[in-house]
Amino acid sequence: MNSTHKDLHSKLTLGGLLVSLGIIYGDIGTSPLYVMKAIIGSHIINADIVLGGISCVFWTLTLQTTIKYVLITLSADNHGEGGIFALYALVKKTKIKWLIVPAIIGGSALLADGIITPPISVSSAVEGIRTFYPEINTVPIVIGILFILFTIQQFGTKLVGRFFSPMMLIWFGMLGILGLIQITKHAEVLKAFNPIYAYNLLSIHPEGFYVLGFVFLCTTGAEALYSDMGHCGRKNIRISWIFVKITLLLNYFGQAAYLIHHEGETLQSLGGANGNPFYLIMADWFQPIGIIIATLAAVIASQALISGSFTLINEAMRLNFWPKVRIKYPTELKGQMYIPSINWLLFLGCVGIVLHFKESKNMEHAYGLAIILCMIMTTILLNFYLIMKRVKWYYYSPLITVYLIIEFGFLVANVTKFSDGGYVTLLIALILISIMTIWHFAKKINKIYTKIVKIEEYKKVLFELSSDLSIPKYATHLVYMTNAGRIDEIEEKVMYSILQKRPKRADIYWFVHVNILTVPYKTEYRVTEMVKDDLYRVDFNLGFREPTKINLMFKEVIKDMVTKGEVDITSRYESLNKNNIIGDFKFVLSEKFLSNDSDLTFFEKIVMNSYFLIKKLSLSEESAFGLDSSSVKVEKFPMVLHAPEKIGLTRVQ
Repeated sequence: MNSTHKDLHSKLTLGGLLVSLGIIYGDIGTSPLYVMKAIIGSHIINADIVLGGISCVFWTLTLQTTIKYVLITLSADNHGEGGIFALYALVKKTKIKWLIVPAIIGGSALLADGIITPPISVSSAVEGIRTFYPEINTVPIVIGILFILFTIQQFGTKLVGRFFSPMMLIWFGMLGILGLIQITKHAEVLKAFNPIYAYNLLSIHPEGFYVLGFVFLCTTGAEALYSDMGHCGRKNIRISWIFVKITLLLNYFGQAAYLIHHEGETLQSLGGANGNPFYLIMADWFQPIGIIIATLAAVIASQALISGSFTLINEAMRLNFWPKVRIKYPTELKGQMYIPSINWLLFLGCVGIVLHFKESKNMEHAYGLAIILCMIMTTILLNFYLIMKRVKWYYYSPLITVYLIIEFGFLVANVTKFSDGGYVTLLIALILISIMTIWHFAKKINKIYTKIVKIEEYKKVLFELSSDLSIPKYATHLVYMTNAGRIDEIEEKVMYSILQKRPKRADIYWFVHVNILTVPYKTEYRVTEMVKDDLYRVDFNLGFREPTKINLMFKEVIKDMVTKGEVDITSRYESLNKNNIIGDFKFVLSEKFLSNDSDLTFFEKIVMNSYFLIKKLSLSEESAFGLDSSSVKVEKFPMVLHAPEKIGLTRVQ
């Protein structure tokens, strides 16, 4: 780990703690808006269910969020970065191929969660207005807020970020104070710290396991907490979590204290059609202020998840799980990015969720099923990370077993939500899993059927072609992008393009290779001189979170080589050379299409046809590499899979 990342994780500053509040805890911090409301639902308030439910909330936040994520999983950072794809990049070194399965399922489930978190958070907050206007339709208001939120993404979160931290500090302060007021009135609620109440709910009460599906909502933001680690640092997260957890528990226990005091009643009788214990514990005069603060906190929670989705897709692209899409960098901050296509797809998904479910109480049934899948996948990958770190088996085995039992328990409890709306997030996750799987397998098939040749065999002919004045000059500098990992190799199609497709004479040939590393941030390059003043290879080693701006990077490499006297890039045309004019650069990219001569298996047919369909909708190769389209030539090559060796023609006279 380099010193920057060491500093990030060892530094403990007031600024870092405040930034953590604004960026990390949006999702988990807004859970009090809907958890207790979901646990009680439309049933008559029962003290046993309330105490059992709040006991489950306390132990879930302690075992799942505090111990698993804040203490253990945050230690599994990939050069300072967290999240399921960063964890996969680490365990990938074990060479266990099937680990790609939990990575793809987990990443897809987390993205699916990103589509339902903004609607449920914003809806829960906005529905507080019904306290004053019971008949108001909140759907247009929620969609309006979401539209504004997704529109401002293109400007980056630098300015908005300054507002996030103080706002979340006010939010958590409000949570703690409101809860504390209720606890002082009904201190008997504190006995729920005893796990026997959680045990009784799950083992004795007939509705206990059903309630567990809603208890799980209190920890859904834990996975996002791990994903955003690179923004704030491990130490700042661990210390700030102490404050966050205390305020969350105070509010949860405060809501429980209020509900116990109103045993035998219903939420509807206490607060009308939209009775929510979160708002019921507020004094009447404070409710309008509380609604405004809750709405702002919900917007911030949504913002954090949208930014996390951008990061996740960027990592998926680098790991060959996702088609190339356009990425913009609205600010100079490391890790800040904006992906227009994902932004508006998320927005459409969120609007679809709001229109389908209409109210937050209906969304509660769809929420949680996808994210528990993500947590189980993280636990599986974490197991192999601990093995890789040579942790003794008698330490990690019981730990992983306990968490798999807990999480599978939550999964079973959440499966009951499937028919009530859980199918929506699972369907979204399934679509995302399909895209990632198709893209990954297609890339593997592509690699298998790409013929590689040794450059050594072509050095002589390239040198002679460069000097052959009978062939019109194609460019002064001809640049080919190559996927060949070894510096002494090149794809056969590249040599076919230079020598046969149309002989391309150039003064200097360049082969450029981009190697995406398993570390998040690194920008290195290596130049290999193959034939002096005639043939060069440039290898870029880029972190999986670095932008691929080959046009700018290649210019920087050339500038550095010219400064060191390693290459002469002035035009070889006599009139231009004597006036010191720089020669032209032409990039050549190859684009494959599926040949009709291919004899595909059923699986390959589905994968490759789907791959080429998705490819049409994704970013072009020149845009993906950040190349200037005016100097790029794209050549099409047929991709032949399992070509028949002999057709068996018979010659007749």
